[in-house]
Amino acid sequence: MRSSVVYHAVDSHTEGMPTRVITGGVGVLPGDTMFERRQRFLAERDDLRTLLMYEPRGHASMSGAILQPPTRPDADYGVLYIEVSGCLPMCGHGTMGVATVLVETGMVEVTEPETVIRLDTPAGLVTTRVRVEDGRAVSVTLDNVPSYSHALDQVVQVPGFGQVRYDIAYGGNFYAFVRLEELGLPFERAEKQRLLDAGLAIMEAVNEQNPVAHPENPQIDVCHHVYLEAPGSTAQHSRHAMAIHPGWFDRSPCGTGTSARLAQLHARGELEVGAELVNESFIGSRFTGRITGPTTVGDRTGILPQVTGRAWITGTAQYMLDPTDPFPAGFLL
Repeated sequence: MRSSVVYHAVDSHTEGMPTRVITGGVGVLPGDTMFERRQRFLAERDDLRTLLMYEPRGHASMSGAILQPPTRPDADYGVLYIEVSGCLPMCGHGTMGVATVLVETGMVEVTEPETVIRLDTPAGLVTTRVRVEDGRAVSVTLDNVPSYSHALDQVVQVPGFGQVRYDIAYGGNFYAFVRLEELGLPFERAEKQRLLDAGLAIMEAVNEQNPVAHPENPQIDVCHHVYLEAPGSTAQHSRHAMAIHPGWFDRSPCGTGTSARLAQLHARGELEVGAELVNESFIGSRFTGRITGPTTVGDRTGILPQVTGRAWITGTAQYMLDPTDPFPAGFLL
């Protein structure tokens, strides 16, 4: 058996969405911060992301995380989030997967009933609280990065739909929120391709017509997620299909999307500090989000979001690359 590389992984899923946690084989990535490491990784080692996320080792909806030494003294691990579309600044479901893997593999000191793990992410410090019973991680609560509503009642021109109204908020990534009722589309899995096509068209229109930039880090400047809100959704229980660039649905309820949803609803006066939101995914899995307090993001009014969900380990693996493999960076079909 020949291989030019060996990457050690623990695979997991968070409410249906995979996280391939790379625990060894990568080495220490260059950069003084995790955001700088993210930028250097994309510029210099993106073939590693595609090797692990693309076919034949991954698939069109694959997601993962690479563990690193932290770049700051108040963190236990650094995390670089990788997926088919690139490297996200922050990933909520991925963070829950990472925390679960760290506890259940013994890579952190485990205490019951709660183990606190602080993660250095490209978006900032994220604290996770893992509820542990009999050595098992039964849920993960993450205190996410400060989130905020970027703009309400925006309008873009979308081919096939005309003028589309949306809100946009940040929860570690930017999210556009659109009501399916206003698009005239049903919230049905049988219509998933129509929903995905609509989400991608809206995403493209937002980025072309109303580009965004984070007030504290202008390099976070793209919207790659569209929250298609199901009819009957409220500020207490919201259902959605999350369309993601370049063309897939989040299987989980989306942790950073839940954080952005909290910020959007708070900006609309529909959700107060301390209130909870049950956020339900396209496959029916759920996260519980809550606002723990107010904050500011640059010159914007923001919130401190907290999200709780569950993850499960699905396997362990060593991923290799034979020197004669004709697809050394994987492929997408």
